[in-house]
Amino acid sequence: MKVVILAGGLGTRLREETEFRPKPMVEIGSRPILWHIMKCYSRYGYTDFIICLGYKGDVIRDYFLNYRFRNSDFTITLGTNDIRIHNNHEEHGWRVTLAETGLHTMTGGRLKRVAKYIDGERFMATYGDGVANVNIRALVECHLRSGKLATVTAVRPSSRFGELSVEEGLVTSFEEKPQVENSWINGGFFVFEKKVLSLIEGDEDRLETHLLKKLAELRQLAVYQHRGFWQCMDTLREMELLNKLWATGRPPWFEDDEETVAAMSASAGTRNAAL
Repeated sequence: MKVVILAGGLGTRLREETEFRPKPMVEIGSRPILWHIMKCYSRYGYTDFIICLGYKGDVIRDYFLNYRFRNSDFTITLGTNDIRIHNNHEEHGWRVTLAETGLHTMTGGRLKRVAKYIDGERFMATYGDGVANVNIRALVECHLRSGKLATVTAVRPSSRFGELSVEEGLVTSFEEKPQVENSWINGGFFVFEKKVLSLIEGDEDRLETHLLKKLAELRQLAVYQHRGFWQCMDTLREMELLNKLWATGRPPWFEDDEETVAAMSASAGTRNAAL
């Protein structure tokens, strides 16, 4: 199944970094967030990507055209320019289609523009600026069970502020930026049946305000509720947060979502018992 990554936006809220490169190329550690997103999918065996280019798309083109040199040791013999590559990276077999989708095209229009590269009955899609430990296999299974045209991953955002518990004039507990318990938002990891592309009229259509809204009205938008880690990178503060998490050596977007794993194991046990 193809994975479409929307990577063409202007990224104006992160202007400190995006003045010279597109937001998907802003780095977490020494790797662009685009690479981190692709690794989130490749962990589950999905390695066939379509990247929708727009703003400063040549930066992304250059990255993949020079991927071997950027991510491997190599020996070069000066004068003859003979090059021996010592492959150090693990991304063997990734198939990456780089598709120009226009500078000002909206998110829905970008999906429409890459329709010719999408084979099969369905595809996945995500934004180029957010990471999560979504269990992609569970997401796909949820979509297939629903029988709907599309599935959106819902996540719980973190509060911008610390949460206080107060009793009798005293703070009894303090939690820094907890998840908002009763609020779900669009987490940006989608599964679509290809036929939904016929609902997108042109470049001006946004994925969020046109396609998803229309699917919801048609009662064709299923939801996969993800309670694990999720974080977008809209601001400099969020970029710094993701870099701090990466520096721990155990970035949470590469950790298994324990709740989902437990649920799937229980489900598998039930199916095995039935057999």
